Amino acid sequence: MSWLILAIAVFTEICWALSLKWAATVATWQASSVPIILSFVNMGLLALAMRGLPAGTAYAVWTGCGAVGVIIGGMLLFGDKVSTIQACFMALTVVGIVGTKMFAQA
Repeated sequence: MSWLILAIAVFTEICWALSLKWAATVATWQASSVPIILSFVNMGLLALAMRGLPAGTAYAVWTGCGAVGVIIGGMLLFGDKVSTIQACFMALTVVGIVGTKMFAQA
């Protein structure tokens, strides 16, 4: 169950980061409230996931998946450019995340 909660936390992390860029383009108080709300949800879910997972494992998976997800989301939603070398390093990040998950004690 902790892994499922962590997956939801990763999703909210990606939404949070992408909503920051979106809110900056819209520039209304309503748009600015979205990342604030998502940050509370995101941190709460991460804390809940850490009840059943080692903090380092949960944080590594959360940040790694979040970073890769934000890069992909930025490409799809905002037309952000990613070079071939950046894509290779993203792949290394994914390898690290998979390894962390495979060898996690929980």
